[in-house]
Amino acid sequence: MKPAGIVGIILIIVGIVALAYGGFARYTTTENVAKLGPLEVNAEKEHKLPMGPIVGGLCLVGGVVLLVAGGRGGASA
Repeated sequence: MKPAGIVGIILIIVGIVALAYGGFARYTTTENVAKLGPLEVNAEKEHKLPMGPIVGGLCLVGGVVLLVAGGRGGASA
């Protein structure tokens, strides 16, 4: 398979995941809520890095275009 086809498939997968989940990376931060002498109360918050549906759609369309263009490039001779 040509490199354009491989990149196209990767972009299609990234686009589908971005549209399905709305983002890729998630990370957790710990915040100190209260401190009473030696006793500490902490809260963990989960954050997600959003990836808009527009970016996911662009990745999906770009992947399809690369896949189609990569398939047509070898047929001309």
